[in-house]
Formats: sequence, structure tokens, C-alpha cells
Amino acid sequence: MQVDLDIASYLSQQKTKYPEFKDIFAQFETLYDQKLWHQLTVALEKLLANPKSHSLLIPLYNNFVKDWESKMNQISLVKFVSLTSVQLGDHKKALEFLTPFATKLKGDDSAKDAYVLISTEIARNKLLSGDLEGCKTNIEECEKILDSLPGTDPVINAGFYRVSSDYFKATMGYPQYYHNALLFLSSVSLDDLTVQEKQERAFELCMSALLGEGLYNFGELLMHPILNTLQGSSYAWLRELLFFYNSGNMEGFEKTSKSGEFLRQPLLVSALPFLRQKLCLMTLVESVFKRSKEERGRLSFADISKETRVAFDEVEHLVMKALSLGLIKGSIDEVDSIVSVTWVQPRVLDKNQIGHIGKRIEEWSLKVSQQVIGLESQESFTSVFAQ
Repeated sequence: MQVDLDIASYLSQQKTKYPEFKDIFAQFETLYDQKLWHQLTVALEKLLANPKSHSLLIPLYNNFVKDWESKMNQISLVKFVSLTSVQLGDHKKALEFLTPFATKLKGDDSAKDAYVLISTEIARNKLLSGDLEGCKTNIEECEKILDSLPGTDPVINAGFYRVSSDYFKATMGYPQYYHNALLFLSSVSLDDLTVQEKQERAFELCMSALLGEGLYNFGELLMHPILNTLQGSSYAWLRELLFFYNSGNMEGFEKTSKSGEFLRQPLLVSALPFLRQKLCLMTLVESVFKRSKEERGRLSFADISKETRVAFDEVEHLVMKALSLGLIKGSIDEVDSIVSVTWVQPRVLDKNQIGHIGKRIEEWSLKVSQQVIGLESQESFTSVFAQ
């Protein structure tokens, strides 16, 4: 088979026009002529890996890829057309370009993963063009398909969680953003993200952790390396603030909440009463967590008031709030002003908290050793007495 004259002419022109890609266009000619579609797809992906080639994608599709796209691996095709759609520079034009591909893939049970991948790209363009409802519809459809698949490529998960987190960011769904953004980070390598994108993600995760209803454990985020990208930046204080929450550091919070950096964040300033209540609840949980099983059985209102800085007559309300949120389980003795905690919500622990557990284990081990020595001494004494 000879290369189609139009295609041969196009590829030949590209070799002359773009000498830096001369070898790869020559490879295109050979592989296309030999009908080696897999190898041709691999060569195309090699070209895509070079950002300088992205301006060539629209004519490359129209004059070359379009001719043999049906022979391509469907995931590879979706990656190519998604990247090509970005070069159109208009989200509505991108939607017009991508939708026919999605329509073809939708009825193919063997290409569900490819359909999800292109649907998430369509959802992203809908979001950026202001169609929040359309974006939500695509996300919900993709979620159902992903739930039905036994396993998926990380790139598909990354695409889904990226657009999901961006949607919840746009709709101010802080808890949903928090969870989806962390799942996105678990699907990609941080090395593939720019410094700016890592810092933006870290900032948004911190904000959603603070403002999100029901988010009372930041351990997973505190241990994630993306948070370190804020160190040395103008948002380093936000990272520190999360650690203050996690350890129940009231002084640190009060100092930060009066700083100029904090006051320049209107979302945080307007939510200050909520943030204070959240800190009190997290301080209560941390206080319970640090205590032994015996100590948890008799927590006085006075101790709770002192550690959380809540007025004595408001302690009962705070504890009831913690109980209703499922942060702790137990009971309140109003007569004796005592709280008995039987369970505390499992937590992802930071290094300091792990160190605290280690210390408690050492203390427990010492007590056990002392008891064993005591029993051995008692047995020895009994044996001598019996003789």
C-alpha cells in the first residue's frame, strides 16, 4: 500500500515546515504505509508529549489522524482529541468537536472507560462555559459507570476527580471538593503538576477543610506532600492554621485570625463563628484522644471548659454537638457535671499524634512489666513460705 497522496503531501510539508519534528513525521509515513496502527499510535503519543507540538494538533487531526482514527486504541484517541480541543481556544467549539466522539463511544460496552474519559472532558468544558447543570449531569453519569467497572486506568480516575473537584469548588461544596481533590491527587503524580497548580490545590484544600461542614479530621491532608508547597509562600500561614486545628492550639488560632493574611480572606472572616466552634469541637476530640480509657470515663465540665475555652455553662451544648456529629460516643451526667466518653472517632494521625500513642504504649508496657515483676516476686515469696 502506498501512502495516500494528500496525506503524503501533508506529511512531507510538515517535515519541511517543522524540522524539529522531521523524524517523527517520517516515522508517521512509514508506519501508516505499513498499517502498523499500534506503533503509529505510540509515535503519535510521543509527539503529544512535546508541548511544542500542541499548536499542530488541529491540522494534524484534519489532515492525518482523521483518516485512521477508527484503528486507534480508544483511550489514546480520546486523549488526542481532548488535547486537540484545547487548541480551539473556545469551550463551546470544544464541545462541538468532542460531542460526536462521545456519541460514538456511548453505545460501545467495550469502550466505557474511554466514554468516561471524554465525558469528563466535556463536563470540564461545560463547567468553564458556565453550564453547571450540564456539568453535574455528566459527572453523575460518569460516576455510575465508574462504579460498575471492575477497575480503571489512573488517567480516567484523575480526569473524573479533577472535574468533580472543580465543580464542587464552583458550587462551594467544600466537603465534596475536599474528598474529590484528595482522590484526584491519589490518581496523579505530583511531578506532573506545575508548582502553581500544586499551590492552588493546596490552598483550596486548606480552605475547604476549614469551611467544610462535617470535616473534623485533617490528618490525611496534613500528611500529604502537596501541603508542603505552601511553605515559603504567601499562604504558609494557612498550612500552620490547619496544624493549630489538628492539635487544638487555641493561641495559634487567635493570633492567626487577627493577622492581615487571614483578614484578607473574606470567606474565612465571614465564617469566623463557625471556625471557632469547629476549633472547640476538634480541641475536645483531641483532648479525649490524649486521655487513657480510665480518664475518658470521668471528664469534668471544668476540665473541658479549660481546654476548649468554652464557658462552663456552654460545655454541655458543646458535648451534645460532638455527640450529634458522631465525633464521640458517651453520656453526660448533668448532676455531677461529668462526661463519660466510650468512643472517639477514628482519625488519620499526624506525626505528633503518632508519637503520643507511642508514649502511651511505652507507659502501658512499663505498667505490664511492673505487674509481671510483682507477680513473680509474690510467687517466689509464696514458694519460700510454703517450704
